[in-house]
Amino acid sequence: MEYVLVALTAFVLIAPVELPDKTFVATLVLTTRYPPLPVWLGVVAAFGVQCLVAVAAGSLLAQLPQAPVALVSAGLFAVGAVLLLRGARRADAEGAEQEQAFASKVGEGKRGWRAFGASFLVLFTAEWGDLSQLLVAGLVASGQPAVPVFFGSWAALATVSGLAVLLGRWLLKRIRLSLVSYVAAGVCAILAVVTAVTAVSSLI
Repeated sequence: MEYVLVALTAFVLIAPVELPDKTFVATLVLTTRYPPLPVWLGVVAAFGVQCLVAVAAGSLLAQLPQAPVALVSAGLFAVGAVLLLRGARRADAEGAEQEQAFASKVGEGKRGWRAFGASFLVLFTAEWGDLSQLLVAGLVASGQPAVPVFFGSWAALATVSGLAVLLGRWLLKRIRLSLVSYVAAGVCAILAVVTAVTAVSSLI
């Protein structure tokens, strides 16, 4: 049961962070050029590697003294909340700008394995050092089990990219990315407080 709750926590943290992010926009652009299925599979594969790297980094940090690492993790969540709040007002405009930027980078007419490979490379290079990757590492570093964090965060990224493939245009017309950013900021802020309180309690 604990693992399920940890996986759900990772899912709830990562999904709203990625909806207003370039991940959603990049996947949407890729589906306008390539067949949807290989795009989604390539994107999900790239996310799997990124989550694995983030979890491995968090596991290494977790070997250090628990309280200082938990405080650093709380700081990461707090920084994430601040960044999301600061970017919320411009989220909708930035989404349009990112769409144009990715459209200029994506080639034409690939199918099958070529579309899979192109989608993998676009998302793999775009996501390094992304906020979601830092938050995944922070969850594991704060003491959460690595396996459910991996699967919860990967499921969140796969879900967001699946929404981009299936309903991208419809969602962009009906959901304000700024509102999603505010929700994601709230989730990050709650995790920052909970992690900080846990770290301070362990020192008392």
